[in-house]
Amino acid sequence: MTAIEAAPMTTHPQTESPIEDAGRIAAARNELGDFPTLTQRYQRELLAHCYRMSGSVQEAEDLVQETFLRAWKASADFQGRSSVRTWLYRIATNVCLTNLEGRPRRPLPAGLGTPDAMAGDALEENHEIAWLEPVPDAAVVVAERDSIRLAFVAALQHLPARQRAVLILRDVLRWSAAEVAEALETTSAAVNSALQRAHAQLAGRGLTEETVEPDLTPAQQQLLERYVDAFWRKDVDAIVSLLTSEAIWEMPPFTNWFVGPESIGELIGKHCPGGLNDMPMLRTSANGQPAFGLYMRVADGGFAPFQLQVLELDGTRVTHVHAFFDTALFTKFGLPDRLDDGYRPGDHPMSLVPTSAVPSAVPSAPGE
Repeated sequence: MTAIEAAPMTTHPQTESPIEDAGRIAAARNELGDFPTLTQRYQRELLAHCYRMSGSVQEAEDLVQETFLRAWKASADFQGRSSVRTWLYRIATNVCLTNLEGRPRRPLPAGLGTPDAMAGDALEENHEIAWLEPVPDAAVVVAERDSIRLAFVAALQHLPARQRAVLILRDVLRWSAAEVAEALETTSAAVNSALQRAHAQLAGRGLTEETVEPDLTPAQQQLLERYVDAFWRKDVDAIVSLLTSEAIWEMPPFTNWFVGPESIGELIGKHCPGGLNDMPMLRTSANGQPAFGLYMRVADGGFAPFQLQVLELDGTRVTHVHAFFDTALFTKFGLPDRLDDGYRPGDHPMSLVPTSAVPSAVPSAPGE
């Protein structure tokens, strides 16, 4: 147990009366005394926090488990000088910082610093890179969609871990500089300096809080329906017509990434193995963005998972497709591991596919 965990920050007004102070502390201790309810209440939002820091769903789940374990061990020393929620975030942040020491960032192909590929280039696969992963919306609490977008989380990966923590605590959780300084055992001046450098990095990548898309419009819903239909028919011209002129297509673990409708169209036309009526899609949601599980017809009948696509939209066009070839993601997103041979688009509505993609429960007393 660290000093940070044992001595939560002071965030409550100094004007509280002794009776109010005692009541608040008693309520906090009651909350800590019911650990199953505590974990259910905070697990999803802490998962979102740890995911922003790590860029990995699996790592985030492990970090949340470690957070609750440390909280359980330190609960007897909780002094009530902050809310339980703030205390848990402090522990989670420091668990993440420890985990990130000496680890490389998790990139996407377009963030590797290599130029975009030509359509005829051979595809290069690299499983040694720890790639950034998408997170199911059903697994996290997302109060502000811009803070969980794939592009935003990818940009965070370019920041040193402590800058990443400062930006998340200040801009996402809205903590004061003094609160962040106490949590990270530094000064307010150092926090403000780190935040300024982090903002400069994100601005250089064209990412601000104002770049998030609002809820999908009816026209965008129709765009997604046309997108699904175009893949089912493998109509490359139709797919290309739905892209912006500067659209990007990337597909971890392949390091190649492609820019522009012509290049993307040639990629799909020449390298995608499916043909007519071979590629159905099921709708889901990742990182606050529309996403699809793309299936591929297999020789013994039916359709098997092929790739999970996360889309970024610009108006009524697709501006970025992140196509993840890790088919284990289908389970995390609650998508079926197979579709019957008789499946046709329309068998499932375009609304979100129901998902059980929720992180595993933490035991009431860790270690039991």
